[in-house]
Amino acid sequence: MIVDVGHREQLLDGARQCLLERGYARTTARDIVAASGTNLASIGYHFGSKEALLTQAMVTAIGEWAEELARVLATARKHDPLARFEAMIDGLMQSFQTQPNLWKASLEITAYADHSAQLKQILADATDRGREGLARIFLDTAQVDDATRRTVGAILSAIITGIYTQWSLDPESAPSSKDFATGLHHLGQLLHG
Repeated sequence: MIVDVGHREQLLDGARQCLLERGYARTTARDIVAASGTNLASIGYHFGSKEALLTQAMVTAIGEWAEELARVLATARKHDPLARFEAMIDGLMQSFQTQPNLWKASLEITAYADHSAQLKQILADATDRGREGLARIFLDTAQVDDATRRTVGAILSAIITGIYTQWSLDPESAPSSKDFATGLHHLGQLLHG
């Protein structure tokens, strides 16, 4: 059987569309095939499984979001770290409103990771790259060692997930970027005496 190489990109586009419209759990292989204009065999040929395809589509979508965040922070880079942090949180909260289905799907796919070792590994690898990317976006990495990049990336990743959880449950009373920055400043003072 010959499978069109262009099917890979069509499948990724179709999977992303399904993720954003239906979510991870409700997307079937047939949904992806219908959205992509491909066939069921293409999924196995290019990705091995529907789960791997959906995960790759999510990783790609989150990567595109990270590029948007990098552009927001590029304009804030000339400011002090506190202003940069607030700009990052403001950009993040704006993306919750402009891309709500992306954020819902990202939490949903994480919840399913325990059901598939393959999915869990793909997400773990993407999370590791994401932490590094967040640190690179936020810090001047030329002047920061690897351990600092890893720890700052891990904290930023945890903050992003926590902010989204709070915002998704009650956007009206979710803390602002200034609130988060102030709270982080107070924690830093407590931790460093």
